[in-house]
Amino acid sequence: MTTTPRWRALTQHHLFWPVAVLVVLLLINVPFTPGFFSIKMTDGHLYGSLVSIVLFGSPLILVAVGMTLVIATGGIDLSVGAVVAITGALTCSYISDQADQDSLSGVFLAMGIGLVAAVVCGLWNGFLVARMGIQPIIATLIIMVAGRGVAQLITDGQIITINSEPYKLIGGGYWLTLPFSIFVVAAVVAVTVALTRRTALGLLVESVGGNAEASRLVGIRSLRIKIMVYVFCALCAGIAGLMISSNTSAADGNNAGLWIELDAILAVVIGGTSLLGGRFSIGGTVVGALVIQTLTTTIYTIGVPTQTNLVFKAAVVIVVCLLQSPKFRTKVFGGKLGSGSGAKGGGGTSPATPADTAPTTATAPKMEVS
Repeated sequence: MTTTPRWRALTQHHLFWPVAVLVVLLLINVPFTPGFFSIKMTDGHLYGSLVSIVLFGSPLILVAVGMTLVIATGGIDLSVGAVVAITGALTCSYISDQADQDSLSGVFLAMGIGLVAAVVCGLWNGFLVARMGIQPIIATLIIMVAGRGVAQLITDGQIITINSEPYKLIGGGYWLTLPFSIFVVAAVVAVTVALTRRTALGLLVESVGGNAEASRLVGIRSLRIKIMVYVFCALCAGIAGLMISSNTSAADGNNAGLWIELDAILAVVIGGTSLLGGRFSIGGTVVGALVIQTLTTTIYTIGVPTQTNLVFKAAVVIVVCLLQSPKFRTKVFGGKLGSGSGAKGGGGTSPATPADTAPTTATAPKMEVS
């Protein structure tokens, strides 16, 4: 008697379908790569397909986490890919000009310059959206287009290569047998969750996304909240830029972070955060980013032709989004997988009470507060 309600409650959880799709994608790789789930130790480092997925998906997770808070306020940030390119270009350009590229002070200063540039980009986006009232998709499109040109100017249109062991640690190094980038991502996610779920900040962000004007009228500084989330999103993109350029020991102003903004938006949507703003899920975003990265790995594993991999990727994303739609599940599966509607406790109809059967001629209107 309790199996169906429990199953329905499980399928209605916002993380059920993203996790289910992630598991399916991982299992698809097994016939093509028999040792897909095996993890081995070599030279004190852990290697394996699962480790590689997290390693190469780390920049996307960072960008998607920042994008989650922007989308939660009802906005969008298309400039994160350009911010990735600018940060990597500035950092590698400064390191390449140093006599000693292994100098810790020089590396930290270069990283600081790159992250400050990222924060400036975030401030610019937040200013245009919050203060000037420009639509987020237009405001962030400015840096998306111009930022690539700025990155190209910094690198003189060339790929800047460096040879710095301290800098390579960020995206290509190992610590405690695991890729160092995993610890960076874990720290950023942990801080974000702590600030948004252990303090009132998360509620303020959701309030602004739900109704910015109402939030302002009750005393919430909605403009500051919007500026803050754009700065945070740019900072996450900047850290991702350091990670990408560190992993390749090079800065490519043209291709670094190319289209990562689209993957980040998809990861946020797959994770269950609505593009309309309001409630958000950091955990769902992390799962969504892992789905995107696992899908990319699966495409290459099963041998999908390069010219069709974007179509294959889009098809899988559409399936995930449809499975998350209660209306779609109700129409296709007849509510067997949980439609998210109906009365609590299983959706059954309760017996009629005398009050239900009594005729009503003038029923007082009810007010619902959502």
